[in-house]
Amino acid sequence: MNTTELENLWDVNRTALFLGVPPATLYQWRYQGNGPKGHRVGRHVRYFPADVAAWVREQA
Repeated sequence: MNTTELENLWDVNRTALFLGVPPATLYQWRYQGNGPKGHRVGRHVRYFPADVAAWVREQA
């Protein structure tokens, strides 16, 4: 993992915008163990855009 990847992590709002769902839905999916893989960074949840895109492809 390089520095550029870490700088390009998406927050919950950016991920929700990309997926077209409310941020609360991402938190709910995370609690239920569904949705794209998120990572804790301190008190925050962040997403790798590639993980989000891969999760979307898996839903087809």
